[in-house]
Amino acid sequence: MPGIHMQMLHRVAIGGGGGRRGCAAVPPPPRGWMAVRVGSQGEEQQRFVVPVGYLNHPLFLALLRAAEEEYGFHHSGAITLPCHVEHFRQVQGIIDRDTSTSADHRHHHHHFHLCFRA
Repeated sequence: MPGIHMQMLHRVAIGGGGGRRGCAAVPPPPRGWMAVRVGSQGEEQQRFVVPVGYLNHPLFLALLRAAEEEYGFHHSGAITLPCHVEHFRQVQGIIDRDTSTSADHRHHHHHFHLCFRA
């Protein structure tokens, strides 16, 4: 979905994916990384700092689509993913494994639906 991908790239480029500005307790992410908030309704949200390369992974794009459905494109603040924290950690592990094996030119298809609405 090119629209959401370009919207998220633009938010990261202008600093919209970073932490709170002017807050000493939460430093902005390093160059090439972005901050996202993760947490489902009724769950305390947690901040994760992930590589911007996640924007190219189909599982992360699916999370962004879920965020678009939940909050819309014009949600203010950090990118917020409506997903249970533990499920996001599992997705993060899959993305990290895929990224580390991409040099092997393997192509993976994941059927991982824990964070997504059916």
